[in-house]
Amino acid sequence: MKTVVTPCSFWSKCSRPLAPNISLYCFLALPSIMFRRATTILSRVVRQAGEPSSALAMGLGRLNHVAIAVPDMQATMKMYREVLGAKVSEPFDQKEHGVTTVFIDLGNTKIELLHPLGEKSPIQNFLTKNPSGGIHHVCIEVDDIHAAVKRVSEQGLKVINPVPKIGAHGKPVVFIHPKSMNGVLVEFEQK
Repeated sequence: MKTVVTPCSFWSKCSRPLAPNISLYCFLALPSIMFRRATTILSRVVRQAGEPSSALAMGLGRLNHVAIAVPDMQATMKMYREVLGAKVSEPFDQKEHGVTTVFIDLGNTKIELLHPLGEKSPIQNFLTKNPSGGIHHVCIEVDDIHAAVKRVSEQGLKVINPVPKIGAHGKPVVFIHPKSMNGVLVEFEQK
């Protein structure tokens, strides 16, 4: 009997067994599963408020990116570029956030690769707990970031940084705590 290892609950939704390397099907399906999970939680917040148009007040939009923390940026960039044939940006150091970022353009969305920059990098803490790397957060666009912060705060969700910071795309961002989002760190980015 073959033992199937499932690194997290997301993989239980995948019907294909994991090989020593995670199957490409599972890897590509995971961002959409996480996005569906996060948007389901947000839609519950909207329904609980009893206002069908409240999602419009926030202006909840499309999935902007899925961020993946990586222990070896160059090897990961090479894999996406040479093996998968993806369009990969050059690394960009964001000293104020303690990360180096690289974006992979998928046409309809992006993957953001995150690598620690400096000793106090939050990504280093993530990689200490997850040495192989892994999905760090999902980013959803919103029309009005201040309305989004107000809306989710009023509904009891914990906003990590209620005052927006400027993110990797030069736009205001906030993060919703994973404990409020069924274990998924969610970033809102102003459209």
